[in-house]
Amino acid sequence: MPTAPTTQDVVRSAHCGTGGSAALLVETTRRQDLLRGVWKENPVLVQLLGLCPALAVTNTVRNGFAMGLATAFVLVSSSFFVSSLKRLIPHEARISSFVLIIATFVTVVDIFMAAMVPDVSKALGPFVPLIVVNCMILGRQEAFASRRPVRRSVLDATGTSTGFLIALLLMGGFRELMGSGSLLGVRVMPHNFEPWVIMVLPPGGFFTLGFILLALSWTRLRKAETGRMTRPRRWPHGVLTERRAA
Repeated sequence: MPTAPTTQDVVRSAHCGTGGSAALLVETTRRQDLLRGVWKENPVLVQLLGLCPALAVTNTVRNGFAMGLATAFVLVSSSFFVSSLKRLIPHEARISSFVLIIATFVTVVDIFMAAMVPDVSKALGPFVPLIVVNCMILGRQEAFASRRPVRRSVLDATGTSTGFLIALLLMGGFRELMGSGSLLGVRVMPHNFEPWVIMVLPPGGFFTLGFILLALSWTRLRKAETGRMTRPRRWPHGVLTERRAA
């Protein structure tokens, strides 16, 4: 006999607001919407989304911070508008509509950065316009913002963008520290430290991400061995799996 569903597993059929189709939505609290994407379902370190900017521009903390803020602005703003207009967007044209909304805010942030911080804008290069095709942003519009109220969508976008920013800061800090011996341009390593030049080059992004994922996996295995982790890892929110009876 199948077990009774818990609060975490409650699933309901709800109107998604785009063309009258129905979708299965997992019930969550506002707190879960906000905190889920920060660490438990971190878009970079868990779901491995948005890796193009994460690998390309995190050679310094400043670049990673600027990219994280730009992406956060686009994600929160587009989620607000997609959720507000979800009942007006035809189901057949939803993806193109989402991309158009995202591209609008990307243009705004690109022009703003070019005018206010031209050196940072030049350092980030084409990766600011490429925010348009960031699968993390488009995925949150399709999986959450187009099916949820405005407040919940903004909370989800805020948590996801915060997790993205944390991942970029971790990678940028490690790469700048090991590749230049400094953080935010301030020397912190001993003067006899020989910088690992490869860490500020493109391959350094892959090495850094690999080190971080290895450390997270090792920590998770240690917790499992000591019995502090009893539940299996859950799929990220929006990825539905079929529950089968034992």
